[in-house]
Amino acid sequence: MSAKKGKPIVAVVGRPNVGKSTLFNALAGQKISIVKDTPGITRDRIYADVQWLDRAFTLIDTGGIEPDSRDVILSQMREQAEIAISTADVILFMVDVKQGLVDADAKVADMLRRSHKPVVLVVNKVDNFDKYMADVYEFYNLGIGEPHPISASNQMGIGDMLDEVIGYFGEDGTEEEDDDKIRVAIVGKPNVGKSSLINKMLGENRLIVSDIAGTTRDAVDTPVTHNGKEYIFIDTAGLRRKNKIKEDLERYMIVRTVSAVERADIVVLLIDAVEGVTEQDAKIAGIAHERGKAVIIAVNKWDAIEKTDKTVNKYTAKIREVLSYMPYAEITFISAQTGQRINKLYDLIDMVAENHAMRVATGVLNEIMAEAVAMQQPPSDKGKRLKLFYITQAGVKPPTFVIFVNDKDLMHFSYTRYIENKIREAFGFKGTPLKFIIRERKENK
Repeated sequence: MSAKKGKPIVAVVGRPNVGKSTLFNALAGQKISIVKDTPGITRDRIYADVQWLDRAFTLIDTGGIEPDSRDVILSQMREQAEIAISTADVILFMVDVKQGLVDADAKVADMLRRSHKPVVLVVNKVDNFDKYMADVYEFYNLGIGEPHPISASNQMGIGDMLDEVIGYFGEDGTEEEDDDKIRVAIVGKPNVGKSSLINKMLGENRLIVSDIAGTTRDAVDTPVTHNGKEYIFIDTAGLRRKNKIKEDLERYMIVRTVSAVERADIVVLLIDAVEGVTEQDAKIAGIAHERGKAVIIAVNKWDAIEKTDKTVNKYTAKIREVLSYMPYAEITFISAQTGQRINKLYDLIDMVAENHAMRVATGVLNEIMAEAVAMQQPPSDKGKRLKLFYITQAGVKPPTFVIFVNDKDLMHFSYTRYIENKIREAFGFKGTPLKFIIRERKENK
């Protein structure tokens, strides 16, 4: 298994009403509506980005449980545990001090223990440590380590719990040797042809694709060399479950997509040409966009479409409309079945990877900015005009720029977008989002 890149993933598992969403809100703070007004993305709170000390991680809620009967709760908890075990780096197992140790907790603890994944046992609703400590110790009986008392609603004990969580992350989660390999996540709705595409790109049937409902597999990392270059394909196939309810399936798909996208540099979003671009595609694309990944939209099953000379343009326009927040994404039309344009896909991946990691010299950036400001005056408000002092590139993957201005509030989104367009005109940056950080600095410097 090659090194995982990207932020570690922490999944929360627990019975109904133990306080998972309270903890979620406490940890995610203001970040809960992460997508401010990205059109086309609506999403229930399945994941959030959390920062503790100098470590960032993605917190995933593995799903709600219907408080039905005991057996239903147990089977749904097992399912949560499975999702957590297959996608997370650390599992947060949450129990409730007031309900005490419950049979279902013990059964799920067994599963978690057998997985050999790091588990942090969190005992919630301990709003008075002196009063409840004896009850907390009871949870040692689960056999998954020390119980951490917290009160999610009063935000007590959360720091100690997070120290424990990030203690499992290892040094930095990235290994140097992997840096020259391009990491590509193939994502998309179930049955859109992800495994077939990877098989084609590998040139052999390395992934078993079967139409039997209920084929499940973990996300697989497959190294491949093409024209002397090394790639790692991260696959999220295997999401079909015989008896899964639709909502569960969708949540499961999103959790898996987040974990694959997190570890990739480039995301290939597969869209079904016959179905056209859907709201579900927009959700999946939003995950990549939010995480600053380079994106290629591959329209699969293109061989199955009746075409005129206008089909490509009409199709492209529709995708641009639904995914309007990512105009930078590259679009290509392929067939995983026939292999149509698969080689072209490799060229696109190379180009987009280059752009995602491109650096621009500070001098050149400042020339572009000065010219842009001369062409279109910055906005002003109540007699005060925005001044842009200086721009520099702070990072890559995605290319990240810092602009120093006299007043942050005057730097409207639309003016940032204008500067972005000027930088794109000069350097292309096809396939990759650009990130801008606006900093204030006093005039007299």
